[in-house]
Amino acid sequence: MLAEFRENIYHCLKCGACRIAYPEYTPICPSGERFGFDSYYAIGRMEIARAVLEGRLEPGEKMAHRVFTCTSCGACEEQCRPAVGNRPLKVIEELKADLVEKGFVPANLRNFLKNVHLYGNPYQAPREKGGEWALGSGVKEYRGEEYLLYVGSEGSFDPRGQKIALALAGILQKAGVSFGILGSRENCDGNEVNRIGERGLFEALAEENIRIFKELGVKKVVTLSPHAYNTFKNDYPGLGADFGVVHYTQLIRELIAGGKLVPKKSPAARVTFHDPCFLGRHNQDYQSAREVLGAVPGLELVEMERTRRNSFCCSGGGGNCYADLLGGGGDRNPARIRVREAYGTGARVLATACPACAVMLGDAPAAEGLEGLIEIRDVAEILLEAL
Repeated sequence: MLAEFRENIYHCLKCGACRIAYPEYTPICPSGERFGFDSYYAIGRMEIARAVLEGRLEPGEKMAHRVFTCTSCGACEEQCRPAVGNRPLKVIEELKADLVEKGFVPANLRNFLKNVHLYGNPYQAPREKGGEWALGSGVKEYRGEEYLLYVGSEGSFDPRGQKIALALAGILQKAGVSFGILGSRENCDGNEVNRIGERGLFEALAEENIRIFKELGVKKVVTLSPHAYNTFKNDYPGLGADFGVVHYTQLIRELIAGGKLVPKKSPAARVTFHDPCFLGRHNQDYQSAREVLGAVPGLELVEMERTRRNSFCCSGGGGNCYADLLGGGGDRNPARIRVREAYGTGARVLATACPACAVMLGDAPAAEGLEGLIEIRDVAEILLEAL
């Protein structure tokens, strides 16, 4: 309940640190950059939470839009917590849960939640089609292999995500890793459902996944998406999960270090890396993907101004990869802002390690007039070509 966060809400100093990445002094909040008003930054959302707590503001559609456009990227906490120990994102996510309970959810997010509830994925795709992405690849359904490869909704049903899933599967095959997939039994991991605040649906998804994993004897999971990695690692243990989990960049880094993968050529000369929020800020892994890219001969890795803990979100978190509440906006669109920043480094490839990021960033080069000048590629795709 929101009242449980009263101390955090009243602790907000209205200093505005949640707007800016320090010490770079550059904008850090994607929704704030997109819409430009305080109510779309953490500083405004904290004031909304206080007004709700004090009974001065009733829930409504305009409030819901300001709250649910938060992508749960964690940038506000990264700036606020070192200074005063506050947890603005926790407050915002609890405010979301309060709005869910009262029935104030934007239509696009309602559709997302409905599809996950009915189909087990946000794409309205029949569960039995969950393994079709792997047909002809030699990838088999899980039968007690060392690793369960959990590809998630994007990897299973989104055309861009499917390409990344195939690249990762190809790498694991080349390294001789024992793995299998769930195929038609794979269910939504629930990270975005939880971040939106639909706690009941999240627990149902998590409990079903834990039941399936236990039934199959799964002990190790490697995820395609940092979002799945985040919830499996941080949320599922409290619901009875007892399996280990790694993000695929972490496993590949180990395989390269152990000599099981030997990159031989660089498919791109200059690359810059976009930190996924749920791998970086939420789980403090800024190195795995960079070490994988650094192992490719001839590849020059350059950094954007906003990087690592101060990375700028693609705007896909908090269900926005599907609902796109931050869509449009011309040159204020977060994905377009990020692609401009990447192009400014001189890189011709913007690499990420998250299928949701690849989807959100995918159309931005064309929108910026940079088609053919900068390409969005996943680390797995770059590495597979280098092998």
